[in-house]
Amino acid sequence: MLPNKNNHLADVSQHLVDVAMGRTPADLVITDAQLVNVHTAEIIPHTDVAIAKGRIALVGKADHAIGPDTKVIDAQGAYLTPGFLDGHIHVESSMVTVTGFAQAVVPYGTTGIFMDPHEIANVLGLEGVRLMHEEGKNLPLRVFTTVPSCVPAAPDMEDAGAAIGPAEVKEALSWEGVVGLGEMMNYPGVLANDDQVHAIIKETLRVGKVVTGHFAMSATDNNLQAYLAAGATSCHESVTKEDTLAKLRSGMYTMLREGSAWHDVKETIRAITEEDIDTSYCLLCSDDTHPETILRRGHLNHVVRRAIEEGLNPIRAIQMVTINTARYFRCDQDLGSIAPGKAADLLLLSDLTRVTVDKVLLAGNVVAEKGKMLIAEPAVEYPAFVRQSVRLARPLTTADFLITAPSAAAEVELRVIKIIEAQVTTEEMQRTVPVNNGYLQADPASDIAKVAVFERHRSSGSHALGFVTGFGFAKGAVASTVAHDSHNLLIVGTNDEDMAYAGNVLAECGGGLVAVAEGQVLALVELPVAGLMSDRPVAEVAAAVAALEQAWRKLGCTLVSPFMTMAMLSLPVIPALRITNRGLVDVNNFSITQLLVNS
Repeated sequence: MLPNKNNHLADVSQHLVDVAMGRTPADLVITDAQLVNVHTAEIIPHTDVAIAKGRIALVGKADHAIGPDTKVIDAQGAYLTPGFLDGHIHVESSMVTVTGFAQAVVPYGTTGIFMDPHEIANVLGLEGVRLMHEEGKNLPLRVFTTVPSCVPAAPDMEDAGAAIGPAEVKEALSWEGVVGLGEMMNYPGVLANDDQVHAIIKETLRVGKVVTGHFAMSATDNNLQAYLAAGATSCHESVTKEDTLAKLRSGMYTMLREGSAWHDVKETIRAITEEDIDTSYCLLCSDDTHPETILRRGHLNHVVRRAIEEGLNPIRAIQMVTINTARYFRCDQDLGSIAPGKAADLLLLSDLTRVTVDKVLLAGNVVAEKGKMLIAEPAVEYPAFVRQSVRLARPLTTADFLITAPSAAAEVELRVIKIIEAQVTTEEMQRTVPVNNGYLQADPASDIAKVAVFERHRSSGSHALGFVTGFGFAKGAVASTVAHDSHNLLIVGTNDEDMAYAGNVLAECGGGLVAVAEGQVLALVELPVAGLMSDRPVAEVAAAVAALEQAWRKLGCTLVSPFMTMAMLSLPVIPALRITNRGLVDVNNFSITQLLVNS
């Protein structure tokens, strides 16, 4: 356990008074910093900060708080900011455990996260949530949890490995460190006044915790107003300036997202830079970030830098990952700013606009410096059942991928999922595909691949087949057990033989991501923890992911972060057309639709 990480203010307040008054020396004093004051949006030069028992005793001049055993850090004019807080993050998307994630992001200035572990919840239920929540308690990172609200995301459209209802939500909300409800993705259920959906929301409202939202519809009509009236108070799904403005004007905390695949800041930040509105209700978040992205670009420091590059004032950008986030989650008594009584989670930046993090402190302890962790990664052990989550009815064969044509026609018009690079939404296209010996085939020459989803939690054998365009595959197949949100086995390919082989490879290793061609594995990322994460070091996982990306390129795909784009093919709560183990889903109408256009 990191020293003083969990010290409550009530337990150390009198000691802090003595330090501030000069009666007791501080444990640590930072001198001559340029304080980024997020309360007043100004920079105050030549500022000292005195720290004791993991908390801040005073901000100003601290000569009188320095004793013979006080550690002194001379900032030499570096910028001193609060530690960065990620208000919406799925740790599972980093493909490493919470422990591995902490080791990766803390050197880049992330000192706290508000995670929604709904990926593992869809595989292992509340027990999976508990495992990740407990793991976060012993790390050099403040890990808060929001209870997954939609497990499964669309119960009538897919089959997950578990279900979480009002009783489970009520239980988890009582755990220390659980701060609210995870993103309420079932906005159709909210708007339709579904009793189960509203029961989950009401359990959260009754205990006075936040209901984080997910509103992927247009924000310019009454639907948003009804969604807010139900109790949701934030959203990270804005992709346009207009939707961002509408949400902010409605009093909704609006999270501007920049992750591995979703590059939304360029457009959404225009609501601020072009309209000069107040930013108190704006947050910056990452949502989903792959390991190689973190090691190459950073984490929240990269998101802040992107906002600055798009014209946002640097202090405003820092407010959006510090005090605004803390206020939203009602943690601002302890976190989000540099002031007496607050936890001493601090960053020293050598360059404010480039967000260059030189030193990271958590509870007054220097935990990272110059991009390197100084705290060893603790051992983490997951129980055996966590590694046994890929359960197919039997090994896959080419027969599982056959789609019979309805007639003797040479080609058939179908509904095809069209992916959009670096965006979470898809489109429905109507395309013709060839018929060969009575079966519908992929058409690589026209960039039409076959897609399949197999239920992998209960060995039911349930599966569905369809077609997708936009990946650019010329040969081979790819498979993944990371398939939002139910995380069934998702396979995309140009031929049935490689598709069956790819799926079987993942079933044998306990899950992950794989690329194959002509019956050979080109690259494999093993994710045995619930089929979602690895307990190997993040650098090792990142190297495997980089090799996989190269394999995808050999197959013909040149997309940015293609794995995340693929993983969203099965998410039936974001428009427009998706596929689950139960079939094609028309998300706009929230119903199963047919593959053939005229059926």
